[in-house]
Amino acid sequence: MATINFGGVDETVITRDEYPLFKAQAYLKDEVIAVIGYGVQGPGQALNLRDNGFNVIIGQRQNSPSWEKALQDGWVEGETLFSIEEAAERGTIIANLLSDAGQIALWPTLKARLTPGKTLYFSHGFGITFNDQTNIIPPALGGLQ
Repeated sequence: MATINFGGVDETVITRDEYPLFKAQAYLKDEVIAVIGYGVQGPGQALNLRDNGFNVIIGQRQNSPSWEKALQDGWVEGETLFSIEEAAERGTIIANLLSDAGQIALWPTLKARLTPGKTLYFSHGFGITFNDQTNIIPPALGGLQ
């Protein structure tokens, strides 16, 4: 563990030395990571996860420029590329990478598919309010390390 100061706040973080890639792969081997949104953050995170051996699917609005980009990046419609609704159904870990406005607009859609045992994570969250919930991974204060 390491203590890192993010904007004046000391945070204890797990480092790569304590949790190398092979441990993450073993821990998440049975999970389906559904990356919702293939705009700004989606491609980088989804491709990184896929290239490192994780089971990743994409949820994106069909017939959009981002849908076309996902196809160009090698995601396959009906196998690894789905509507937002279908990906949220299939995923066990839901990576909500939509814009703030998109997160707000699509929250009812995602919420209805967050069944017990699923995990929801955000990489940014200016529009998020937290209630008494479990299995939510909030964004790091100073960014991902």
